[in-house]
Amino acid sequence: MNFNEELRDRVRFAEEMVIKNGVMEEEGYQKTVFSAMNYSLLSGGKRLRPVMMREASILFGEEHPSLGAFMAALEMIHTYSLVHDDLPAMDNDEYRRGKKTTHVVYGENMAILTGDALLNMAYEAAAQSFDLCGDDPVLLKRAVTALKILSKKAGIFGMVGGQVYDVEAEDKDIKLTEDSLLFIFRLKTGALIQAALMIGAVLGGAGDDEIRIMEQVGEAVGIAFQIQDDILDVTGNPKILGKPVGSDKKNHKTTYVTIKGLETAAADVAAYSRDAIEQLHKLDKRNEFLEELIRFLINRDR
Repeated sequence: MNFNEELRDRVRFAEEMVIKNGVMEEEGYQKTVFSAMNYSLLSGGKRLRPVMMREASILFGEEHPSLGAFMAALEMIHTYSLVHDDLPAMDNDEYRRGKKTTHVVYGENMAILTGDALLNMAYEAAAQSFDLCGDDPVLLKRAVTALKILSKKAGIFGMVGGQVYDVEAEDKDIKLTEDSLLFIFRLKTGALIQAALMIGAVLGGAGDDEIRIMEQVGEAVGIAFQIQDDILDVTGNPKILGKPVGSDKKNHKTTYVTIKGLETAAADVAAYSRDAIEQLHKLDKRNEFLEELIRFLINRDR
């Protein structure tokens, strides 16, 4: 298996699903926000979460008719979170993926509305996918379960909850510990990765125990991913990353690296990576590409 070729093929498919379900015609009185949504959604994302979702579905043997819509929905939620993250009230970033951020191009007010619109479009796409289930009650039940997972993992008990504590800790100058930092990582980053794997598993026909295993895999991947992100803010190449490095230090932000140091942080990335693969091996099924994708996601350089 040539992983890079396989990844390109799968990213291309995910991109097609995003375009099919999320790209808007830039016309009418809402033309500006449609343009901003398309700009944000098509700004060069790696599409790794929807790719993971599809691979989880394949792992359990089926491609549900709603799969493409849920792949796009998850990417829309991820994109809205980045648009809001970049705002002056949050991280105040001017570049992402080598391009000017949405609020720089369209203004702060339109960026807020763009994030809101992408979030709502995600749920529209997921809900409208129910029609693709036809009269099959099994397929419909899986789609409904998938929507419940998406809602929870994107909300206050998932991504938003992690972001809330992250912002509050910074605003109130709360001294973060390893435990509180891992809480943020599990929710802010890990929740959408969990959603990708769990929704793929549900749509593919996994049982409850198998879905719980995929949730645990997602947690380990999410933590490792965020630790690696903290490492890259110190050691990364801004030309490869598509954004400046050193912002955490400049903003006096507590990170995993500032608490544990670069060497230990790198060792912990490897440990969480091993844990993710070990959890995956508890299943009686294998998806070689998914395992390689997890390793790639964790050990990335961008």
